[in-house]
Amino acid sequence: MKDNKFSQKLRPRRMRITPAIRSMIRETELSVKDFIYPIFVVAGKNVMQEIPSMPDCYRISVDNAVKLAKEIWQLGILGVEVFGLPEYKDEIGSSAWDMDSPVQKAIAAIKQAVPEMAVIGDVCLCQYTTHGHCGKLCGHYVDNDATLELLQKVAVSQAKAGADIVAPSDMMDGRVAAIRDALDDNGYINTSIMSYAVKYASGYYGPFRDAADSTPSFGDRRAYQMDPANALEAIKEVDLDLQEGADMIIVKPALAYLDIVRRVREHMNLPLITYNVSGEYAMVKAAAKNGWIDEKRIVLETLLSMKRAGSDSIITYHAIDAAKWLKEIE
Repeated sequence: MKDNKFSQKLRPRRMRITPAIRSMIRETELSVKDFIYPIFVVAGKNVMQEIPSMPDCYRISVDNAVKLAKEIWQLGILGVEVFGLPEYKDEIGSSAWDMDSPVQKAIAAIKQAVPEMAVIGDVCLCQYTTHGHCGKLCGHYVDNDATLELLQKVAVSQAKAGADIVAPSDMMDGRVAAIRDALDDNGYINTSIMSYAVKYASGYYGPFRDAADSTPSFGDRRAYQMDPANALEAIKEVDLDLQEGADMIIVKPALAYLDIVRRVREHMNLPLITYNVSGEYAMVKAAAKNGWIDEKRIVLETLLSMKRAGSDSIITYHAIDAAKWLKEIE
């Protein structure tokens, strides 16, 4: 063999030379089964209102939520998380546990139409209160312990409607234990808790607040959501929620917090979910609309990064498109 001064025995490029080889040794796989699709339900019939800051996402009535659930189940998406815009608001968010509210009606209707689908109820008060904060106020302060009693009512009402999983996103201390007690006391021992244990006070939530009409009327949520500068605190929050009985843990947002996702993954062995939030979604959609990026490639690469960081499942508004694109790849 002719001498070659550039000859190397170790050439990682050999393992990238063909699509088949790349696929054979791929370390992380993205699957449609990884996705949870968030939906926003409203009162009325045949309602489908596009959310201005979230292209291709809609506020929908219960009948359309059922149609959507059937469609995405056929795509292979196994779960939905139900958010809602109530018909009325008050100081304590009492419509959040009203069995005639859109969320409870949608949960029940989806479970009846697609019983195999995992239906998740978002347990929070921000979109139900007149002030837009996540709990009961004492002046301008969210009263932690008074809020726990209200969250218990929300969780039980969603379980009663048929939710398989309830997901407290309020960031009150002790809410997982309070919700677990309430579920068990009311006979819902098999209803799981997917806790937003690690939820940062993030600027990435803007479009969601537009979608859910949940912008605070004063101040912000930094007094109860986590400081984006803190990483060790995330582990403390995870440990507390695990001790209180959480079955699954959410890290939110996802893309700017992949280091946190990895830390949490290495710390625990329970299911880990990341929330690919509205701001992350909106930025991709805006850039794609301007022709600045390849939307399909960016979306799949972004979701893959969340799996690679350690996510078991991903709550994402890209779920429907990503499911279709993954089927094309197959």
